[in-house]
Amino acid sequence: MHVLLKKKKKSFKMSVEAADRVAAVVSSWPGTPLQTSWFEFLLDGSLLEKHLQKSNPDPTPVQLIIQFLEQASKPSVNEQNQVQPPADNRRNRTLKLLALKVAAHMKWDLDVLEKGLTIPVLNMLLNELLCVSKVPPGVKHVDLDLSTLPPTTAMGTTKHTNVTSADIVQQEKEMTENILTVLKEQAADSISVLEGALQLKKDFYVHTLRTLDLLAADAAANGETESSTAGLCISADELHCQVHYDLGGIFFQQGYFTCLYGSLFLLNVCQLDSTIHVHLDEKRLAGYWNACKALTGDCDPSDSQTLPYDQINSLIRACNYQAVIEAFIKDNVSRSLPNHFRRSVLREFLYKVQQGESGLDEVCHKICVCNAIRDALEGEILSVRFQQLLLKPSKRIVDFILEVCTRSLEKDCPPETSRRNMANFMKTLCESLEELSLVFMVSSHKLFMELLKEEERKVLVEQMRKRSATINLSAKPLPSFYDIPASASVNIGQLEQQLILSLEPRRIRQILIELHGMAERPFWRVNSKWEVPSDYINVILSIKDNLTKDLVYILMAKGLHCISIKDFGHARQLFSACLELVTEFSPKLRQVMLNEMLLLEVRAHETMAAEGSKERPPPDLVSRVRGYLEMRIHDLPLRQVVGEECVAFMLNWRENDYLTLQVPPSLVMNNPYIKLGQLLASTCKELPGPKESRRTAKELWDVVVQICSVSIQHKRNNDGRVGLIKQRESSMGILHRYLKFITFIKKLREPLVLTTLISLFVRLHSIVRDDIVNEVTAEHLSIWPSSLPNIQAVDVEAVAVTVKELVSYALTLNPNNQSWLITQADIYFVTNQYSAALNLYLQAGAVCSDFFTKAVPPDVYTDQVLKRMIKCCSMMNCHTQVAVLCQFLREVDYMTAFKALQEQNSHDAMDSFYDYIWDVTILEYLTHIHHKRGETEKRQIAVKAIGQTELNTSNPEEVLQLAAQKRKKRFLQAMAKLYF
Repeated sequence: MHVLLKKKKKSFKMSVEAADRVAAVVSSWPGTPLQTSWFEFLLDGSLLEKHLQKSNPDPTPVQLIIQFLEQASKPSVNEQNQVQPPADNRRNRTLKLLALKVAAHMKWDLDVLEKGLTIPVLNMLLNELLCVSKVPPGVKHVDLDLSTLPPTTAMGTTKHTNVTSADIVQQEKEMTENILTVLKEQAADSISVLEGALQLKKDFYVHTLRTLDLLAADAAANGETESSTAGLCISADELHCQVHYDLGGIFFQQGYFTCLYGSLFLLNVCQLDSTIHVHLDEKRLAGYWNACKALTGDCDPSDSQTLPYDQINSLIRACNYQAVIEAFIKDNVSRSLPNHFRRSVLREFLYKVQQGESGLDEVCHKICVCNAIRDALEGEILSVRFQQLLLKPSKRIVDFILEVCTRSLEKDCPPETSRRNMANFMKTLCESLEELSLVFMVSSHKLFMELLKEEERKVLVEQMRKRSATINLSAKPLPSFYDIPASASVNIGQLEQQLILSLEPRRIRQILIELHGMAERPFWRVNSKWEVPSDYINVILSIKDNLTKDLVYILMAKGLHCISIKDFGHARQLFSACLELVTEFSPKLRQVMLNEMLLLEVRAHETMAAEGSKERPPPDLVSRVRGYLEMRIHDLPLRQVVGEECVAFMLNWRENDYLTLQVPPSLVMNNPYIKLGQLLASTCKELPGPKESRRTAKELWDVVVQICSVSIQHKRNNDGRVGLIKQRESSMGILHRYLKFITFIKKLREPLVLTTLISLFVRLHSIVRDDIVNEVTAEHLSIWPSSLPNIQAVDVEAVAVTVKELVSYALTLNPNNQSWLITQADIYFVTNQYSAALNLYLQAGAVCSDFFTKAVPPDVYTDQVLKRMIKCCSMMNCHTQVAVLCQFLREVDYMTAFKALQEQNSHDAMDSFYDYIWDVTILEYLTHIHHKRGETEKRQIAVKAIGQTELNTSNPEEVLQLAAQKRKKRFLQAMAKLYF
C-alpha cells in the first residue's frame, strides 16, 4: 500500500516539501509537542494501528476522524476556477476508510463519537459505514428485512438508525435546520427499524480494523464474504438490551410513558453474562424508571420501598396537599429531597394557581416557607418569592414559619452550623417584618430565645422599634418625595447608600424590600453609574413587579461592574442570584443571564491566561461556548460582544477543527465574527501550505480589505456636475467597522493568529503605500495577493494605524517575539524614527541569542535588517557604528564604511569602537585617515587593534571566524547598553 500511495502522490496534493513546511509550522507552536499529521497515515499503511495503540495518541482518535473526513470532503476547483464536489478518487476513499478504522478501533462507541463529533461529521461517518456494510442505496431502512441481511449489514443499519433517533432527542440544538427536518421526518421509521431489531435472535457483527482491511483488499465484496463474520461479535441479548435502553429514552422524550415502562421493564430483566458492548447510564436508567412509576401511578405511597420522589408525586395526584407539606417539613430534617425538586413542586402548584385552580394559594405559601427554611438551614440565599411573602404576611403565616423552624431542628443534637444558620434566619425574619406585633411574636418565641444570646436579642428588638417608628412616619400616602418627613428621608438616604456599596445579593434584596416599604419609586436609578446593556433595557423594564425590576437591574449592573474590574468572585455571586430570580418568571431573562454568565467565565479564564496561566479551559466551558455560537432562539436579545468573545476564545485555545469543520454553515453566513474566526482558523491551519491553500487566505484578505475600504458614492448636483456627497457618510461607516475590528483583534492572544493578521496588514500596508524601497517585513507574506483591483477605495490611514496598533498589542502579550520586534522596527524605520527602530532591531537580536552571548541567527539579522541598522546609525551621525556594522554583511560594504569613517562630526565614541573591528582592510584605512589628519593618538589605537595576533591574515580561517564572532557579540552588547 505504501508503494501504491507513493505512485499516486500527485493525487494526494502533498509534496515532500509541503510536508516539511507543515511539520515546521506545527513544531513552531509554543508548548505543542510534534503531532502526527493526517497525510502521514496515507503514506504509511501500518502507522494507524501503531498510533492508536499509544497510551495518549496525539491527535486523539476523534480528532483523526475529523481530520480524515475533513480532507476527504474538501471540494476541488477545476480549470475554470469553479468549485466542484469532492472527487471520488483513491486518496479520498482511503481517507474515509481510515476514519472507519479509527471508529472500529473505538468499538463504534456512539457515546464517545456523539460527544466528540458534530452531527454533520457523525452523519458522514455513519453513511460511510452503511456504504462499506453494503446497505442497498436508495432503499428506506424501514423497508429492509433485517433477518435476511448479512450480519455486518444488519448491524450497520441498526447503528445508523440508533444514533439518528437519539440525536432527535438529545442534540436538536446542534443540528442545522435541514438535518433536523430530515431526522424528524425519519423518526418513526427509525423507531420501526429498532423495534424490528428486537425480533432478531441471531448474533450481530461489527466491523473491525481487520474486516475493513479485507473489504479494502476485496473491492467486490458483497457482504457475504469472510469479512461479514470475521468482525466483533455482538450477542443478540446485548443488542436487545442496548436497543431497549435507547428506545426507552426516545419514548420518554415523546411522552409515551407506558411504552417506556415496558422497554425499561424488559431491560431490567435482561440477564447478561457480559455487558462489555452495552453502554447504559445506570443513574439515568433509575431516573427513567422512577419517573415512569410516578407518572403512570404505579407506586404505593405507603410502601416503604417507594422513593421520596414517588411518594410526593403520588400525594400530589391524590390531591393530599397537607401530606405534601408535612413531607416537606420532615425533609427539612432528613434533607433527602434535592432543592431543585422541591422548587419544581412549588412551580407546579404556582402553575395550577395560574390555570385557575382555587384554594391553592395557602398551599403555595406554605411550600414556599418550607423551601425557604431548608435554604436557610443550608446557608443559601432566600428566594425572592419568600421575601415578597414577608412584605405583608398574616399572623397565620408567621405562626406557620415558627412551627416549621421548630420542627426543622427536631434532631436531638442538631449541628452547630444548622443552629447558627437558623439563628440568622430568625434575625432576618425580624428585620423583614414591618408590624411590631409580628416582630414580637418572633422575638418572644421559645426557639428565638434559645438560638440568640440575650445581648443579640436586645440589640435586635431595639433596632426593630426604631425602624418601626420610622416606617410609621411615612406610612400614609404622600403627594411628593419632598413631603416625606426628615427622619424617613434620612433613613432612605442611608439605605440607598448601603445599596450602592453592597455586593452581597442577600443584603441587596433586604435593602430593596425595606426601601419599597418606605417609598414607591424606581430605585434602580439611585446610582447613575449602574448601567446594563441597551440590548436588555426593554426586557428588564417590562417586568411588572417594581421590586423584582429593581433587583434584576441592580444585580446585573453590579455584576457587570465587578467583571469590568476583574472581581469575578462577586460577579458570580451577583449573577447567580439574578439567574435564580429570573428563572421563576422569565425564560427569556433566564437565557440572557446564562449568556452573561458564559461571558463572565470566558473573561475570567482569558484573564488567567493573560496573567500567565497555561491551564486549558474545562471541556464544559468549551461546550457552552459552542452551544452559544449555535444558539437559535427567536426574540432573544443578544449582545454582539458575547459572540465576539466566544469566537476569540475558540481561536485563542486553538479550537480550529470546530471553527473550520464543525460550525454550522448558517452561523457562518449570519454572524460576521464567526465568519472571520473561521477564515482565520482555516488560514492558520494551512500555513505555510501549498498554493492550493491560498484560497482561504484570499477570502480572509477580501474580508479585511472590505473592512478597510470606503464605498464612494456619486450624486449629481443641481448644476449637473457629479460630486462626492456621500463620501463623509461612507467614511463614518468605515470608522465604525474599523473600531469594532480593532476591538475584536485586541481580544486575541494566539501567536499564530496574531502573526497571520500582522502579515496580512503588512502586505496591505505595502500595497497602499507603494514604496518598494521602504517595505515593512513580516512572516508568510507570500500567501497574500500582491495587488488590489480598487486601491483608491482603501483607507490608507486606517491600514497604517491598524498595523501599528496590531503589532504594538501583540508585543504587549509577548515582548520577546523576534518576528514581531522586526516588524515593529521596520514600521519605525519607514516612518523615519531611527532611534526607536535601532532599539527594536537590537531587541530582536538579543531575544534570539541570549542577549548576544550566542550568534544571532542569519534569518533574523538578514542583510536587509543590517542595512537598515546601518542607515539608522548613519542618520543619527554615529559613523563609527556604521563602519563596524558594515562588517556584518555577507559582503563587507567597504564603500559605506570608508565614507562613514571620513566623517569628522561623529556623535559616537569613535576610537572606543575600534576594538570591535576585525576587518584588517577597514583598520588599515583607519590608520591612513588618522595619519593624514595628524591624529596621532587615534592612529596608535588603530595600529594596536590591527596588530592583534588573532587578526593576522595568515591565521587559519577558524581562528579568524572566532575573532570575528567574539567582536560581533561584544559590539552588539555595547550597542544594547547604549540604546536599551
